Amino acid sequence: MTSSDDRPIADAPAPDGRPLTILIGADTFAPDINGAARFAERLAAGLVQRGHDVHVSSPNTAYRRSAPHTEVIEGEPMTMHRLPAVRWLPHDWLRFIWPWRSKHYARQVLDAVQPDVVHIQSHIVIGRGLARIARERGIPVIATNHVMAENILDHTTMPAWVDRIVLKLAWDDAKRTFDMARAVTTPTRKAADFLERTIDIDGVVPISCGIDRRNYSPVIGPRERNRIIFVGRLTAEKHVDVVLKALTKLDPALDVHFDIVGGGDQRKNLEHLATELGVQDRVTFHGRVSDDELRELYSRASVFTIASIAELQSIATMEAMASALPVVGANAVALPHLVHDGENGYLFEPGDVDDLADKLTRVLTASPEEYERMQQASLDGVAVHDINRTLDTFEALYRDEKLPA
Repeated sequence: MTSSDDRPIADAPAPDGRPLTILIGADTFAPDINGAARFAERLAAGLVQRGHDVHVSSPNTAYRRSAPHTEVIEGEPMTMHRLPAVRWLPHDWLRFIWPWRSKHYARQVLDAVQPDVVHIQSHIVIGRGLARIARERGIPVIATNHVMAENILDHTTMPAWVDRIVLKLAWDDAKRTFDMARAVTTPTRKAADFLERTIDIDGVVPISCGIDRRNYSPVIGPRERNRIIFVGRLTAEKHVDVVLKALTKLDPALDVHFDIVGGGDQRKNLEHLATELGVQDRVTFHGRVSDDELRELYSRASVFTIASIAELQSIATMEAMASALPVVGANAVALPHLVHDGENGYLFEPGDVDDLADKLTRVLTASPEEYERMQQASLDGVAVHDINRTLDTFEALYRDEKLPA
């Protein structure tokens, strides 16, 4: 609804305790496999478990629109509004709707859903359209940022000078979109500080993506074999090549194996690099695996390693911590929020192969007592990221209530 001077007036929040109708706008969602999609799926499923009517607007896997239908995501039924999407050819799975159609689809979805609140997961396309039309209609908008615009440029084929212009335009548009939201969130305080500095906004709320620790099987104690594990998309910003190079610098007597879990456009390049480095017999590319297989891989690993310099949180790191793994991570962006140097693992200088090899060696040669101490520190550290705390906080934002302490 609007006032007489045409400014939107936000509808009153739903009374405390009444189930809400919530529309989640996500530019990436199942069957995509990445941190942003996984968060949106777990959020939606958790809200369904709490009795809310959850709808999700996301790209379809083909250029056709699907009628609203029920899909079971993370074991919970929710209403999906799949929009016609095209494949971004430089990327191995990314699909998007045409930007000039985003507001048209937003109107149609909002007409069908009539939500109490809209929660967008990015400012890119679907979220951009939903934010603008919801604001026109006086529907409260909550915006969560999982995106570093710089990462998008990894998948372009444009000259560097064009990328710089696109980057500025992307962040300028992000500010315009986030200015329409009642609240802006991002997974960590460091990520919130980054966003506030980058687009000059205030009051970004840090809310962990959260995980359900009951889904993991921590095993305290030394492993039978030294195994490094990485879980995530095999894309340029993950810098898995740094880990492969560090593997060559480890003492051969440690007999270290490296498990790489996930798919992505860099897989073939990384396979070739492993061969060039002569470590192909000590590296296994598992590709995408089931949840049960992933839990098993975590349970047998000795240490989780992540060399990424673009993590706004890292769900995979939290999963590893919930599996009682020490972590060796790059000292960049939000990873220091999870990896406390000398406590549950070590931080290394981003891109420094020798430093990474040294920190991995410290974990792999730790005494049983020291290794178990790091394992317990991971379990203790991940406790604050429980999914129920995340859901409590988002429910308070949806209802415009005081946030839980």
